Amino acid sequence: MKAIEQQKLGKTLWAIADDLRGAMNADDFRDYMLSFLFLRYLSDNYETAAKKELGRDYPNITEDVKQRPLAIWYKANEADVPEFEQQMRRKVHYVIEPDYLWSNIAELARTQSDDLLRTLQKGFKYIENHSFESTFQGLFSEINLDSEKLGKGYTDRNDRLCTIIQKIAEGIAQFSTDTDILGDAYEYLIGQFAAGSGKKAGEFYTPQPISTILSEIVVLDSQDPANGKKSRLEKILDFACGSGSLLLNVRKLMGPYGIGKIYGQEKNITTYNLARMNMLLHGVKDTEFEIHHGDTLKNDWALLNEINPAKKVGFDAIVANPPFSYRWQPKEEMGQDFRFKSYGLAPKSAADFAFLLHGFHFLGKEGTMAIILPHGVLFRGGAEDKIRRKLLQDGNIDTVIGLPSNLFFSTGIPVCILVLKKCKKFDDVLFINASEEFDKGKRQNSLNKDHIRKIVETYQYRPEKIERYARRVSMEEIEHNYFNLNISRYVSTAKPEEKIDLKEVHEELVSLEKKAKAAADKHNEYLKELGLPPI
Repeated sequence: MKAIEQQKLGKTLWAIADDLRGAMNADDFRDYMLSFLFLRYLSDNYETAAKKELGRDYPNITEDVKQRPLAIWYKANEADVPEFEQQMRRKVHYVIEPDYLWSNIAELARTQSDDLLRTLQKGFKYIENHSFESTFQGLFSEINLDSEKLGKGYTDRNDRLCTIIQKIAEGIAQFSTDTDILGDAYEYLIGQFAAGSGKKAGEFYTPQPISTILSEIVVLDSQDPANGKKSRLEKILDFACGSGSLLLNVRKLMGPYGIGKIYGQEKNITTYNLARMNMLLHGVKDTEFEIHHGDTLKNDWALLNEINPAKKVGFDAIVANPPFSYRWQPKEEMGQDFRFKSYGLAPKSAADFAFLLHGFHFLGKEGTMAIILPHGVLFRGGAEDKIRRKLLQDGNIDTVIGLPSNLFFSTGIPVCILVLKKCKKFDDVLFINASEEFDKGKRQNSLNKDHIRKIVETYQYRPEKIERYARRVSMEEIEHNYFNLNISRYVSTAKPEEKIDLKEVHEELVSLEKKAKAAADKHNEYLKELGLPPI
């Protein structure tokens, strides 16, 4: 029932977004829509906890009263508010003043109040600076409530926001405020907006099937995946986290108590804010995650910029979908960077291996890293050949998985998943060629549950060989191929040509010729009887 409700809510919200955005760019409207959904979640969660905390003291009022219950309590108990808020910070980790709760915002929208826009502006600033113990500076920085895209003057903008918020409030009123339902609806909307964003979608969204594959791989026992899922992951990282869906997928598999802390990094400010909202909306407390806004390649996050190896942070699981073949400009001194100095710098034309080495440096000894990359990393020469050789010779590349083409919004090229470990059990490399197994779509291909399960189970149980699908390849064979990891070299999906028995074919042709001659002779007899020339 919950899955059906999630889908219905997602479709309801998308229909509202599609109807209301008008001439506004989908990316711009996405930020408004998702921010309001986020505010609704925070508010409902807070009011539910407040009602439980206050018990009989929580005002019991009828629907026709304009003031909200919590606003009445705040006004009647001013002296008790600080102690109440302190208690709420312990219980739900944040506080929202009654004026800024969704119930009040929705009421202002319903009554077409002139104060809606001003109240929203104050509310967003309050949440950023005061709601949480750890301030969420700039959480709504990309939501420009003074934008002319909403209207030319204050009145026009206020009216437009009244319409948008009223429609959203009406659309979601019939649905549960359950964290999973709202969280998955949020993910659904991100996916829908990504579908309409084309190439830009790659900045913030990894399609769910691919996200699921990476997540299911990294939660398995790193030494022997056949042993099943780990009981706990202390630290997980996505250094190009986008909207955070990969990290949340790992958390969903492990359960809320199966992970110590979630870490993410994102360069794009809009996407960085999406990720922070996404964490909170999925019930991850502000103390349970840390998302950093910064440049991964420059390694400007103090947490990870520790030169002393003894103090280096090690992660139990790393997942990543960095930008493909990203052009970068590494300075000469970066060759001595602790992430790259043992391997060399990735070329300026493609930072794929720079991203990989960044993550690999922080992978714990018993950890698993799964990263999505373009196929070029498997066979390109020069600096990339050198990096690939060292990773292979050191026994760090565990599995290479080839995926079908046209799975992403941002590109139609086929991609691969590389699974890396620092202390792996097996001395070979598992190749999985899943390039031919997908559901074809009009604009985009997709992987269904069976495709995903086959990939993950093949990784987990590591068979010697599955015809035209997977094979364990020795390092001797890889070295013989000059450390080229082109998947089709080791696992070809081509079906062998059917063997032809030439003698049998010849006999059949002779037989056919005889039959054809007999038929022609008989036909000519009929023509002769009719006085016609033979053919």
